[in-house]
Order: sequence, then structure tokens, then C-alpha cells
Amino acid sequence: MNVSIFGLGYVGAVTAGCLAELGHGIVGADVQQAKVDAFNTGRSPIIEPELDDLLGTARAGGRLRATTSAEEAVAATDASIICVGTPSLESGRLNLDFVRKVSEQIAAALRVSGKRHVILFRSTMLPGSTRQMVRDFFEDLRVSGQVSVYYCPEFLREGTAVRDFREPSLAVVGTHDGREPESDEARRLLGGTPAVLAWEGAEMIKYACNYFHALKVGFANEIGRLSKFLGEDGARVMDVVCADTRLNISRYYMKPGNPFGGSCLPKDVSALLSFARQEGITLPLLDNTLDTNQAHLDLLIKLITSKGARRVGLLGLAFKADTDDLRGSPMVAVAETLLGRGFHLSIYDPSLNLSRLIGANEAEIQRRMPHLASLLKDDPREVLESSDLIVASQKCVPLEQLATLVNANQYVIDVNGWRELAELPWNYEGLCW
Repeated sequence: MNVSIFGLGYVGAVTAGCLAELGHGIVGADVQQAKVDAFNTGRSPIIEPELDDLLGTARAGGRLRATTSAEEAVAATDASIICVGTPSLESGRLNLDFVRKVSEQIAAALRVSGKRHVILFRSTMLPGSTRQMVRDFFEDLRVSGQVSVYYCPEFLREGTAVRDFREPSLAVVGTHDGREPESDEARRLLGGTPAVLAWEGAEMIKYACNYFHALKVGFANEIGRLSKFLGEDGARVMDVVCADTRLNISRYYMKPGNPFGGSCLPKDVSALLSFARQEGITLPLLDNTLDTNQAHLDLLIKLITSKGARRVGLLGLAFKADTDDLRGSPMVAVAETLLGRGFHLSIYDPSLNLSRLIGANEAEIQRRMPHLASLLKDDPREVLESSDLIVASQKCVPLEQLATLVNANQYVIDVNGWRELAELPWNYEGLCW
């Protein structure tokens, strides 16, 4: 393909060099003449390993040139990749002026030419931005089929950007409706095997990844500060933490759903924070872990109470499935709150046998819910048939059984992303997605 690349900074220059290496013809476009001149002599406008060689080879092979004219770039190409900057405003919001200007120029050029064109936004933008750009500049062209618009976030790290492009750790294609694109034009320009989402989902993934990276850096630094106070090697501590790839470095805890609970996480988080405060060590990131967990629980309770149903059924009460541990269970907190507000409650949890609860587990439930025995049902049918709203925190009832027992007048809140529920003809809402 012949591809125009708008914005010849880090993302645009690397994209140009790597696509040229794959055989695409590249026309760079930028408002800064110095960057255009560098491209036209086969030099990189930025310092990045391998990039000078890639651009020099492409220029020598006749596959690379640059211009300050958007019209010229669009006229000479089949696709445009928008990589212009989105700097921060003083408020912290993004300045999308450069994206808007380029979008306006591309749209104007396409209306004059009338030719088919592919548009890929790669500039980092907040969720909803691509849809707004399309609405403002491309909607008629998209509906008519003249343009296909994708949002494809980049995951290039400075210093290893060329390698990251060649061997992407993640590839994402955002389409207007989240469906697979009819052609492979976006895939040909990305490499890898992209995940396909709606524009907003693709935009969100970029922020989710970067926020997670920021959290990891902050977490490691706070553990390092605490380790230093103890005279321990924080790097060694984190090396051992990362050696566990079953839980620590894995997908295991990376699923939106219930707040965390149980006998370990709340206790250990509280204990470490208390120790740090006692010793005067500031750990702002860790200090807010319990607060964000409580905010998540508050959201779940608000979601339940906002539906207007007074008869509520809980599927699952222990802090996770296949256990009878009620200590720190967020669903016990939910049940406490609902009972305190006068809701009629019924509960099914096949792992719970009150006669077998002992020790701290028994003491906690006697303190918080002494009448639990009267709320527990042996058969999920009793819960489902007596409830107007069902809160499913565990997969403790077969989906087929739910399908036969839940009717269209009942409302289902899925706490842990039991996605199959969404396909069933009920009033349905997930807590986190």
C-alpha cells in the first residue's frame, strides 16, 4: 500500500521506517519543515536505534518522501495514519487541536478526490475521541463507504520502538461497532494478530496499559522504600515476587468484578499500611488500596439499591467460589447493608454449611449476620423464584438452570463478568463492564 503518515515524531517516524521496510510506499506529512527535510534526505528526525538505517534504505529505494502538504500526501496514498501529538493542557486534559486539524485536512482532500481511503488514528486519545472526530469530519464519508476508520493504539517504547513494531507485544484494532473489519487493511499496517474492539474500547486499552505500567512502577518503588527501611534489597524482593508467574505475573487477578476480600488480602494490606505509618514511611499508592476497594463495594451496593426491587437474591456469599470462608467477604457486607435498609434477602451458596463453620469464620458471621441461617436456601430455585433482583457473584448455578428459572421481569446483576449471562433475555447489568 501507499501510506501517508501525519506527524513525524517518535510514533510517526518509527511507523514510517518499519512500514517502508515491509515494502509499503511512505509519504510523511508534517508542519515542521525540518522534519520533512530530514525524511527527504533519508535521516531520522529523532534518535532511535536502527531508524536512520531504515529511513535511509527506504529513501534510497524510492519508497519514502515527505511533504508539508496534507492534500499532496492524501492524493498520493491509499491510507493515512494519524500520529500527531496530543499534548496535555494545564488542566490535565488532552489538546486534540492537532488531530482535529489533520482530520479536517484529510476529509477535505478526500471530498475533492472522491477516492477510497483508509484512516488509522494512532495518536493517544481519550475514549470517545475517535467517534467525535468521525462525527465532525468523516461521518458521511464513512457511511458512503468511501473511508474506513480505525483506531489502532501504539505500544512503542522509546529506545526499543523498532523492535516493538516488528514484534508487537499487543496489537489492537478499533472499529466503529467492535466487529471484525471486512478487509485486512488495518492488519496489514499493524502486524501481529490484533484484538478487535469498538473505538472506545481500543482507546481505553492504551490508557489501561499505561496506567498499569505506572502503577507497577509506583508499587515497586514503594516496596523498595519499605525494604530499604528494613535493610533489605528491594530489587531482590521484587525479583522473587515476579518469579511467581501463576499468580503475581499472570491474568489471575486481572478481571474486573467483586471487591477483594477473604482472610488474607484485607488483613495483610491493613497490617503493612499500619506498620508503614507507625514508622513514618509514606506509601500513597498502597495507602489508597483499601479506599479503592471500598469505592468498588459502594458502587455495587448503589447499583443494587438503585433498581427499586425490594426482594433480592444472592448467588454466592463466601468471598470466592468453592470455599466457605466468610471473613472479609464483600457479599457479606452487601447482605449486611441490604438487611439494614429493610430489603428482603435470600441466599444460595452450595459451599456454605453453617454447622461446619468454626473459629474466626464462625465468630465473624455470628457478629455480622446472626440470622444467616434463616436466609440461606438449600435450592437455588427458592432464591430465584422469590427475588425480583438477583446478584450473581459466583457461578454456583448452572447457566442452563438459570435460563429456565429467571424471567423477563427479574433483574440480574453479574458481579464477576459472567459474560454468557448477557446473551440471555433478562434485564442485565455487569458491575464493571
